[in-house]
Amino acid sequence: MNSEKQKILIVDDTPENLDILQGLLQNEYKLFAATAGKIALQIAKKQIPDLILLDIMMPGMDGYEVCRRLKADESTKVIPIIFITAKVKTDDEIKGFEAGGVDYITKPFSPPAVLARVKAHLALKREKSLLIKIMQLKEDVERITRHDLKNPLTVVINYPKIIAKDNLTEKQIEQLEKISTAGIKLLHMIDLSLGLYKMEQGTYPFKPEPVDILQIINDILHEKRHYIQSKHATISITINGKPVSDESCFIIPGEELLYYSLLANLFKNALEATPKYQTIKITLADADDYSISIHNHGAVPDGMRETFFEKYTTSGKQGGTGLGTYSAKLITETQGGSITMESSEETGTLIQLSFPK
Repeated sequence: MNSEKQKILIVDDTPENLDILQGLLQNEYKLFAATAGKIALQIAKKQIPDLILLDIMMPGMDGYEVCRRLKADESTKVIPIIFITAKVKTDDEIKGFEAGGVDYITKPFSPPAVLARVKAHLALKREKSLLIKIMQLKEDVERITRHDLKNPLTVVINYPKIIAKDNLTEKQIEQLEKISTAGIKLLHMIDLSLGLYKMEQGTYPFKPEPVDILQIINDILHEKRHYIQSKHATISITINGKPVSDESCFIIPGEELLYYSLLANLFKNALEATPKYQTIKITLADADDYSISIHNHGAVPDGMRETFFEKYTTSGKQGGTGLGTYSAKLITETQGGSITMESSEETGTLIQLSFPK
């Protein structure tokens, strides 16, 4: 059916050129024609063609200007534009690409070349449109899934606290606490899943507020206390070189969920890597900027050091996805900070986070 055909707008002030191009394309595509730039803009805005073949040399408004105006309009900016020209100089091609064109068809026309270029760019546009729809669907599904998962998780998180009020043994209370903690972790993972995708796209709506980093660290240490005990590890925490006390806090701007995910991930890595009976040092400072560092006595494998923060980098540990340090970098940079890693067999591994004041 004609309505299912892809639409092409041909713009050329020479009727003979229009006739040639229409003759080549009319059997496969729905065509529109314009002999002036102003008319072309009107048709493009009304019809939203899938492709525009645009002559450069036209009286009044030339093809470069038509292209610039199309690209400046939200409704027409994604339409691919192939320039029609007798100009073949490099400077002319550069000017066309800078205006927003995707290709050139030179005069006199070569029918096979015209058909090949048109088909290629229409196929690219169709694939791009499909990809955008798929990504939008992915985002919608993730958002719906997050919403649907949160409701039952409230039961998993809150009911153990209610049950713990009954006359239970210490071991039973501890087991209920594990259930609630697992629910909270899953809730954090759900909240963060879509956020990481938006961070990759540069569209994450970052909303900083004061966050107590020391409180987050203490929560993480409480959750990991059994693992810490099994490794006989010692945890040292200092703020500006001084040991922390019960009244200590370390407030910096950011998002609590992001800092929790970031620090829980980095501390877990440090705890897994550190040898038994060693000290993990967590250093907080706020002199020139806000600084958080985590040091352990284990070394990152030599082959991983250059790609430590890249996606899917893993040392091959069971259950590892290779996304932990990559997400740490994303989260840090989303909050305006920077992250570095230094590692050697002699000195161990130091992760340094820095956030501007």
